[in-house]
Amino acid sequence: MKLIVTFMLIACIVHVKGQTPGELILISDQFSFTEGPAVDSKGDIYFTDQPNNRIWKYTTEGELAVFLEPAGRSNGLYIDKEDHIIACADEKNELWKIAPTGSVEVLLEQYNGRKFNGPNDVWISPAGEYYFTDPHYQREYWIRKGKEIEEEALYLLKEGVLTQVDTDFIKPNGIVGTPDGRLLYVSDIRADKTYVYDIDEKGTLVNKKLFCSQGSDGMTIDRKGNVYLTGKGVTVYNVQGQKIHDIDIPANWTANVCFGGKEKEYLFITASEKIFKIYPDWL
Repeated sequence: MKLIVTFMLIACIVHVKGQTPGELILISDQFSFTEGPAVDSKGDIYFTDQPNNRIWKYTTEGELAVFLEPAGRSNGLYIDKEDHIIACADEKNELWKIAPTGSVEVLLEQYNGRKFNGPNDVWISPAGEYYFTDPHYQREYWIRKGKEIEEEALYLLKEGVLTQVDTDFIKPNGIVGTPDGRLLYVSDIRADKTYVYDIDEKGTLVNKKLFCSQGSDGMTIDRKGNVYLTGKGVTVYNVQGQKIHDIDIPANWTANVCFGGKEKEYLFITASEKIFKIYPDWL
């Protein structure tokens, strides 16, 4: 099933002064609630303003523009090797594939004949396997009330086959894997825990372990393997699960993070009505 969406481009240049390591730089505060930052092959960042039903693009040259509107109330995003945006389209509880031109393909809309609770965050392995979380957050714009799928689960889409790979969560949310495809981190935000799995050669998740006693909305990993969790600011853990940094964010809620820029040197942070970037001075 395919549908073509005409997108509106609203361009503006955002001038940012100073690039001091460790300095938090406000890019813009014109949004309602930002989410889902993801980076393409050029280092450009795409992110969502979910209440306003838009996906925005922020380029390495500092240009900020609406990329797609309407955007299916998209939440978490991830960008594949061909620069397609994989979007957790919350309006109808679907998983979308959005081409660089803005055309949309609905990848998934149900599991065993039942609508998803609401795909929230997604990560794609180097082998092309899609892992995504499906918590239930009742939205005011949904017609249906309550769940069709009782489990709030972690899913795997591999070679067109969809499976529930772990249902042992209260509310799974943030998800990210390592660049080598060997580890997957998944947060249970309601349980205030983040877990780590080994990914075997078949894409199967094994050896689930507690990584740290903190939940997270969105997550990312830096080149040293440190894991970045969000919520009240950004908290950074090393690979052993030890807290090593806190980044205070002047916003009510920090929803998500990713690395971007020409050299992936900046951490981009979506936080309530704002989006920031910072050059971490510990890298």
